[in-house]
Amino acid sequence: MAKINNLLKKERQSYILTRLNLHNKVLSANLCEDMEVSEDTVRRDLQELANAGKLIKVHGGALSLAFSEVHSRSKTIYSQGQKAIIAEKAIGLIQKNMYVLTSGGTTILEMARHLPPQLKATFITGSIPALNAYVAHPNINVIAVGDRLNKESKITVGASTIEKIKEVNADLCLLGTNAIDLQRGMTDNDWEVVEMKKAMIAASAKTACLTIAEKLNSFEALQVCELRRIDYLITELDPTDKLLQPYVKAGVTVI
Repeated sequence: MAKINNLLKKERQSYILTRLNLHNKVLSANLCEDMEVSEDTVRRDLQELANAGKLIKVHGGALSLAFSEVHSRSKTIYSQGQKAIIAEKAIGLIQKNMYVLTSGGTTILEMARHLPPQLKATFITGSIPALNAYVAHPNINVIAVGDRLNKESKITVGASTIEKIKEVNADLCLLGTNAIDLQRGMTDNDWEVVEMKKAMIAASAKTACLTIAEKLNSFEALQVCELRRIDYLITELDPTDKLLQPYVKAGVTVI
């Protein structure tokens, strides 16, 4: 991320909340580097925001309120209107009796909640919120992968998860993302989540990236995959939007 400096406290805290809204979690070390401030400064900012009820402070960083409480339908999801549009578009890719791998995240959860009741398919995931939504569906078969849970992301991770995913021959993989751009493809800041997503892509015939437009042309430190590995890019924008045309020219089918 581009570095910024000489920010007032209110500006720093606004930046932190913006990053949280986009990525659901932030790491203190990254904030120190981005804003060129000390660990103590970031720690104080996070504590003040937590005391004000604007985030959940955890070891090494913070979680957004929406991400921490994503299992509850009554809680607000950031950009929920945009994510509902993305969800409906993604559902259009799912055909009868497909095997579908899905990652975690609020965009995937919104898709899970919008699945039509008549749809018959098998969904494979390690996301606890998504699993809860799939189980409530009358005609969806559900396969849970992994046995070690990342409490912050509420998704299974580690070697057992990856080995289970490798046994799958999925028709479609639906992935949320922290960031995507033309040069680096899909990127993230969590090593275990990155490795899990790599396995999901390798186990699937087609891969779709579901993201709000705010995350386009941004990047994180760890690469999930190159842009050429993404078959479909699904945003809330009209496919003809000028922001999406570089991705079309790069060979991605934009929906």
